[in-house]
Amino acid sequence: MTKNRVISSRKIESEALEQLEEISGVNIYACYQCGNCSASCPAVEFMDIPPHQVIRLAQLGFIDDLTGSETPWICAACITCTVKCPRGVDIAKVMEGLRQIVLRSDFEHINIREIDEKLRKKLPQIALIGNFRKTIL
Repeated sequence: MTKNRVISSRKIESEALEQLEEISGVNIYACYQCGNCSASCPAVEFMDIPPHQVIRLAQLGFIDDLTGSETPWICAACITCTVKCPRGVDIAKVMEGLRQIVLRSDFEHINIREIDEKLRKKLPQIALIGNFRKTIL
């Protein structure tokens, strides 16, 4: 996934970044990119952006890239990343914040009953929960 990203102070100070910080309550700037979160994540092999890169992209204001990613939906919120973080960055809360940003937007949702049963059994539970939240809201 190679994207042409332009960093500017306007990008870093985006409203979406403020929203993420408000929803998650996490100081993402405490992270110094040691990589312990990604190394300990049991689902990292299924993610398109590993947890430490999620935090770095958030620090740089690329929230749109993160909300368009599969990673927040694959995150099992097992908090292994948070336990392993030497700086106490709660990455599971950041992932939930990213999911909430998507759910609060006018994102199109899918009726769970329209998904094939075999596929439904393979989907991460958090994706199904996210779908229920969108349908209920």
